[in-house]
Amino acid sequence: MGRFTDLDMYLLGDATHYDIYKKMGAHPGKHKKKDGVFFDVWAPHAKSVYVIGEFNDWDEEATPMTRLEPKGIGIHEAFVPGAKVGQLYKYLINTADGRKLYKADPYANWAEMRPGTASRIADIESFKWNDDAWMKDRREGPPNTERPMAIYEVHPGSWMRHPGRDDDGFYTYREFAKSLTKYVKAMGYTHVELMGISEYPFDGSWGYQVTGYYAPTSRYGTPEDFAYLVDYLHTHGIGVILDWVPAHFPRDAHGLADFDGQACYEYPDPKKGEHPDWGTKIFNYEQKEVKNFLIGSALLWIEHYHIDGLRVDAVASMLYLDYGKKDGQWVANTYGGNENLEAIEFFKHVNTLILGRNPGAMMIAEESTAWPMVTGPVEKNGLNFSFKWNMGWMHDFLDYMKLDPYFRKNNHNKMTFAMSYNTAEKYILVLSHDEVVHLKCSMLKKMPGLEDDKYRNLRVGYAFMMGHPGKKLLFMGQEFAQPREWSEERELDWYVLEDPRHRAVQEWVKALLHLYQKHPCMYELDTDWKGFEWINADDCDRSIFSFVRKNSDGKDNLLFVFNFTPMERPEYRVGVPVKGSYKLVLDSDDEKYGGYGIKKKKTYKAEEVNCDNRDLSFAYPLSPYGVAVFSFSYVS
Repeated sequence: MGRFTDLDMYLLGDATHYDIYKKMGAHPGKHKKKDGVFFDVWAPHAKSVYVIGEFNDWDEEATPMTRLEPKGIGIHEAFVPGAKVGQLYKYLINTADGRKLYKADPYANWAEMRPGTASRIADIESFKWNDDAWMKDRREGPPNTERPMAIYEVHPGSWMRHPGRDDDGFYTYREFAKSLTKYVKAMGYTHVELMGISEYPFDGSWGYQVTGYYAPTSRYGTPEDFAYLVDYLHTHGIGVILDWVPAHFPRDAHGLADFDGQACYEYPDPKKGEHPDWGTKIFNYEQKEVKNFLIGSALLWIEHYHIDGLRVDAVASMLYLDYGKKDGQWVANTYGGNENLEAIEFFKHVNTLILGRNPGAMMIAEESTAWPMVTGPVEKNGLNFSFKWNMGWMHDFLDYMKLDPYFRKNNHNKMTFAMSYNTAEKYILVLSHDEVVHLKCSMLKKMPGLEDDKYRNLRVGYAFMMGHPGKKLLFMGQEFAQPREWSEERELDWYVLEDPRHRAVQEWVKALLHLYQKHPCMYELDTDWKGFEWINADDCDRSIFSFVRKNSDGKDNLLFVFNFTPMERPEYRVGVPVKGSYKLVLDSDDEKYGGYGIKKKKTYKAEEVNCDNRDLSFAYPLSPYGVAVFSFSYVS
């Protein structure tokens, strides 16, 4: 047939076939003047392979696949006349030891709705995109580090659901596009991060145990429907980030594990190829065809589906050979160390490739250790990620916020420590889904005090997060203080917005997000000390923090003051950097945010009164758990 050429095999064997998703899998086409579908699968250890499906009544002997030369690489190909888009299929693999395996297509672009496990023939080339302006700005606009990025992390299946239906009540991709876009635009988010898009069999894995690396999940519709979702968000000015999981894959019988009867996608040595804690398999990053499989998946999402960024899950588990393992459960590298040298090379390859071919796209690391230069350039031995989740900040922040205010004075450094390493990487501050599941409590329930104090603590905590350098990520539901932990089995507790306390938190987060987008000082110098200055980082006895976020031209800057105790400070005095007026632009005392409704002046003049080791200051009535944000200029 010759569809998969010698050049294709050479590039795949070199891990440089960057259009592999256009060749592997199932693709409608024409052969000998007949319409049908080409099937190509990699199964190097298989004795023989057949493609079975609705087009041949699942006859196990009807459609043998031809093993292409050179036989060593293991590509099997078949053309099925009359096969059509939408039909189900699998590969029947006869193993070298005489077993029959029924496998879904690793490169499938569409899958059967779970609990079914077959692949489905798709045509992903017909969608007409309307986001040219967005894509042009992505390529030619400012660097991501200088842009605002306030991310709404969303699990589509549990954001909202249709009530009273016999099925799961999921919104389709198209329904989700319209309702989600309307909400995130009103709130002031710049991006959404979608959980659980790559096809997966078990709802309870939230999409982190992937079987379909080339297929948007069928739970919410077709591949074309998913493209519509991305296109709709883009045309309304919202970026799209996807979770991407190259760290491990599940053992499901229809999936990648022992794909052709032997270790194929995973390391053959279980000490390298298995995660004991997770019960999953680890990709063999040394195998060129496996690397190409993962690289092709990343390129499919970024280039075909116009995804703006991939958030790479569990990076630490890839970097360390002993991650989650005890002595005797892992194998050291060539030099006797615990670093996975092949995974390091893989990251350098995929990140450099993605960002080089797609200016403005992002690769984001969920990396939980102190591995150096995660966002550093490859030339300096960095991994070349665009951003890194700041897990250290998250842990310190939550440890502090959970404390009774009486004990916060002895933990003051937990809120200041992150600035000591802020320039080491390009960070995203995250309060993700992982922090509100598995008995960790919702954000609201983590807060100390009686009910009203919980809401006030949450408001001041969110304000500190938004003011602190770093891009932002907040998981769905936390913007309105959902009381219950998140569960993938139900929609968010939207009904709590009937309670004015929850509406007040939502309005507060909305105000913070709009403030963030309005003022470039909040985002354009995130990784530069020129953009930040402590006013007072040492007021531990009163648990008050104050700092300035600076604009590059000095014209539009913000002064933040946070009170993390229930103590009122009627004449709180804050040091200021320059003479002139300070305009109150956000005040937590406003009743619509759940504040005390205390009326205050809108403008404050710097006085020649020493405070906070500065010659200038002004006094301001700071309420219990009060937050005040003032705008000012360095330019007279």
